[in-house]
Amino acid sequence: MATYYAATSGEISERERLHMNLVRSLAGECMTLLENDGTLPLKKTGKIALYGNGARHTVKGGTGSGDVNTRSVATIEEGLEDAGFEITTKEWLAKYDQVFADAKAAYGKMISEIAEEKNLPEFVVTFSYGFSEPAAPLVTENDVKASAADTAIYVIARNSGEGCDRFHKEGDYLLNEQEAANIRFLAEHYEKTIVVLNVANVIDTEVLKTTEGLNAVLLAGQAGNIGGYAVADVLLGKTIPSGKLTDTWAKKYEDYPSSENFSHNNGDVNDEYYTEGIYVGYRYFDTFNVTPSYCFGYGKTYTEFSMAVSDVKANEETVDVTVKVTNTGSEYAGKEVVQVYYSAPDGHIEKPYQELAGFGKTKLLNPGESQELTVSFKTTSMASYCEECAAWMLEGGTYYIRVGNSSRNTAVAAALVLDKPVVVSQLENMFADTEKLKEITRAGVAPYSYETEESEKAAAKVLVLDADAFVTEVVEYHGEPDALPVYNEIEKLTMADVKAGKATLKDLVSQLTAEEMANVCNGTAELGVAGGSFIGNASNLAPGAAGDTTSILADRGIDNMIMADGPAGLRLVPHFVVDKDGNRMDTGAFSDFNLDSPLEIPEGGKEYFQYCTAIPVATLLAQSWDMELVEKCGDIVGREMEEFHITLWLAPGMNIHRNPLCGRNFEYYSEDPLLTGMCAAADTKGVQSHAGIGTTIKHFAANSQEDNRMFNNAHISERALREIYLKGFEIAVKTSQPMSIMTSYNLINGTHAANHHDLLTSVARDEWGFAGLVMTDWGTSEALGFMFSFNGELKYSHSEPEGCITAGNDLQMPGCRKNVEAIVKGVESGQIPLGVLQECAYRILNIEKQSLNYDDCRPYAEQFGELPWVVRVK
Repeated sequence: MATYYAATSGEISERERLHMNLVRSLAGECMTLLENDGTLPLKKTGKIALYGNGARHTVKGGTGSGDVNTRSVATIEEGLEDAGFEITTKEWLAKYDQVFADAKAAYGKMISEIAEEKNLPEFVVTFSYGFSEPAAPLVTENDVKASAADTAIYVIARNSGEGCDRFHKEGDYLLNEQEAANIRFLAEHYEKTIVVLNVANVIDTEVLKTTEGLNAVLLAGQAGNIGGYAVADVLLGKTIPSGKLTDTWAKKYEDYPSSENFSHNNGDVNDEYYTEGIYVGYRYFDTFNVTPSYCFGYGKTYTEFSMAVSDVKANEETVDVTVKVTNTGSEYAGKEVVQVYYSAPDGHIEKPYQELAGFGKTKLLNPGESQELTVSFKTTSMASYCEECAAWMLEGGTYYIRVGNSSRNTAVAAALVLDKPVVVSQLENMFADTEKLKEITRAGVAPYSYETEESEKAAAKVLVLDADAFVTEVVEYHGEPDALPVYNEIEKLTMADVKAGKATLKDLVSQLTAEEMANVCNGTAELGVAGGSFIGNASNLAPGAAGDTTSILADRGIDNMIMADGPAGLRLVPHFVVDKDGNRMDTGAFSDFNLDSPLEIPEGGKEYFQYCTAIPVATLLAQSWDMELVEKCGDIVGREMEEFHITLWLAPGMNIHRNPLCGRNFEYYSEDPLLTGMCAAADTKGVQSHAGIGTTIKHFAANSQEDNRMFNNAHISERALREIYLKGFEIAVKTSQPMSIMTSYNLINGTHAANHHDLLTSVARDEWGFAGLVMTDWGTSEALGFMFSFNGELKYSHSEPEGCITAGNDLQMPGCRKNVEAIVKGVESGQIPLGVLQECAYRILNIEKQSLNYDDCRPYAEQFGELPWVVRVK
């Protein structure tokens, strides 16, 4: 009989209350105040006119595997009413309810028709055809008169999700005609007008920037299932917003360097050419002097701050920048973010105008209060990747250190002078492409500047760095492992023997057959995704979890490992029923996630409940620029993983916001790799503070679009990959050692990420010291073109199961019998060396039981220290 760890009572638990209250206290701090003339915070409650598609249909987070099935969602309307406001526009909101219901019904009908025509499950069709919020009714003079209020709030909501990208069109990236008209109308007819953006991704801001009489704009983001209360707290000043943008918001979409060719924009979703190279986000806008609507790192609060650099110190190891921050306001407390950038010297390697080097956030400072922060970063982190020499290099010249509170509001604080070039790390190039990529260049372009920049450079404190004091790291790349000699063929080893010190885990692995190891290296879904094993329907032990590992070695004392989706919380079935024998009476698929549908309990059966907490989406979390806050949210998830016996959280997502139309940007943190890596590390530390559970950083790598995501070939230079798209993963691995990495669906320069040995083994393990397991995304090595690319012809095929093993992609999920058979045949034919399969199985079993330290894992532990998730055997 199956063992379920869900609650047997449907009553709200103390854990739920605790976590929702904690999220409420944290989410408001992540919100970013884009505009404010003093209207916010609101001084009192009372009558208020509430409009917009997000007022009553507030979006807690995006769709797909990034969704969380919560007990309830607090809307902004509910939050305002709970705070004491009287909503006087109920009639208008009811009109939109009907518009929304009609649009949902029409959407459902369309999905059913397409599914029937293509002979596909409806759920699969939704990946390519996402639901778009319908346009709201126009606000009339009668609505204004009936509201009897002097303040109006208009909530703009946008949703997106897994499987399809957004569009540069009205109602998506652009405001629709009704939204623009309504905002202008409200600004003319109300004494105060506030716009709240219930969006997780960048939208066009032209209407917001040009409408006279618009008093405040709050980027509330998508704050989870308690979001409506958090928004009300911010509007009233109970929580002080201190968020800073993690992306550049352009004046117009065409200003993004990838706009013309991104995803479906040019009609080609098979090949994506990253011609912008390293010039992503503010690196492009600053270097090519393109003025944004809102710059990277920007954000207001309810008070003002001053910054004064107290000191800058530097040597070959670290740069330390000490800054005194003072709340210069007279009424409100607040927090400020100190952002430190560097400008590297132009040399043989082309450089961007500036790059983020480090950051720190103050405590809550009262008016007149000051705090001194020291932001430190490794001197070698200012290195650039030289493709010609296959090395990270610090070129000789002057490195200017800049300090401020956004990318367009900094001042030069110091000049670090390096007397000659330094090779920081000697590597090998790993990502050659058969096609020559022509990247844009800054040659002949005058970058962004400001009036006092040159005088600041001239007056800056000069610190001399000695090139001879640096030590060059030379990476050793390991070859193919030898097969393990079989240990004691007579006695069958168990994990208990390993824990007792009677044998090693390698000894146990040496006794496994190719068939056993092939099952270890595959999830338990015998028919795979093609057989109906969709997200949320692949685990028997935790209904709604994305999958689990095999129980074929139960006789050796090895248990299943359960994985659940994220990254805004755990995605589980909230309510299910079993019969008297413990067999589930529902399918556990997405169709069962309707909490309003009561489930019939058979005689002798039992009800179970798995209500989880939706934390803010990743982009909103990153806007806090507060790693302690992010870690607290990771701790929330970790506690719920313990409760429901989840081993691996399939999160955090940490792909770069290359373009604002990526449908899954809400799951990712930023356009900047440093901020991305630090957030993922903090999330991981929070989760992995709980023994025996871990994170799965994803999607590795260059998963920048959703359209045709399984068969898209990303053409990227080696430098851009290493400096932009891999750097965040590198930071997360070296800072927090996550338990697992998930590979992406796409190809990189012609090779599937899941089959890319140099990416998974040479880079992640040999260069960075990753010691956990690598898994595929769901269905990566299955022939799913007929399911997920039915809108066009396939140019590229799926990844190969044998190639996953030889690349070091240990675990193929959700599992498929054909993959097991392919691995066994691969070993028999010699295509898969036995030692390679043994190494993959070893890494999986080492995670499942955490039975050993990782001294036997590759590469070797002495370089990297203790792993937070390892249980030492004594």
